[in-house]
Amino acid sequence: MIDPNLIAILLGIVIGFLMAITGAGGAILSLPLLMYFFNMEIKDAAPIALLAIFIAAGSAALIGLRQGVVRYKAATLLAVMGVLMAPLGVYVAHSVAALWLHLLFMLLLFYVGAQALVATQSSNLMQDSLYHHSATPCEINPLSTQLFWTASCTKRLLLTGAVAGFLSGLLGVGGGFIVMPVLQKISNLKHRMVVATSLAMTALVALVSVISYASYSAIQWQVAIPFALATLAGSLVGKLMSATISISQSRFTFGIVSLFIALAMLLNMVFE
Repeated sequence: MIDPNLIAILLGIVIGFLMAITGAGGAILSLPLLMYFFNMEIKDAAPIALLAIFIAAGSAALIGLRQGVVRYKAATLLAVMGVLMAPLGVYVAHSVAALWLHLLFMLLLFYVGAQALVATQSSNLMQDSLYHHSATPCEINPLSTQLFWTASCTKRLLLTGAVAGFLSGLLGVGGGFIVMPVLQKISNLKHRMVVATSLAMTALVALVSVISYASYSAIQWQVAIPFALATLAGSLVGKLMSATISISQSRFTFGIVSLFIALAMLLNMVFE
């Protein structure tokens, strides 16, 4: 029998690597892997996944802050609503049947995987140098690299943060898979700024979600600690290799893996 600590470490390295090359969205894959390898329910796996997300995303966000690529005002707006909505998501997660959470997560994973593959097909239009020829709600000032703040930009960021925060608490997914595509759509930020800003918001929301889960039940620290530390290590390795992996390649990989896991969850539910 394989040592559970070794399994936790290997899974953490894989998730951390995916987070580094795809942004915070890669963290969505940690939940089904923890559920499968440790035979956990979503409510038990969610705080473990969120702890790993907090550590890995927080470390990456600090690096981004030092490099000046985190749009901290945008991250703050996103995080404000995310932090407010995350406890509500945790409450709902403990109020509904596990079957509904499984179905929702499976559908979400199918959607995220499909969106990643669609984005891959249009990657030529999404390169940093070609971002958004037309006006967007959150335009960046080319002289100061700061965003022009408008009512439309503020409203969209607050709404995005609210949805991401609720799903983070409900399913333990971090929310980066929502924040990143929205930022790419409503702003002309470069890809590395989108990733760094998304990670900063995700880290804050994940921390609040972990605290909320801990108030309901005990966290399985014997799995959580090695998994979280390994996720951090994997993210650092992925960060070093990310320069050699194109945006379209990372999206394609993430999309295929997401769809594969979603299909496996579906088959498991049908034939269980």
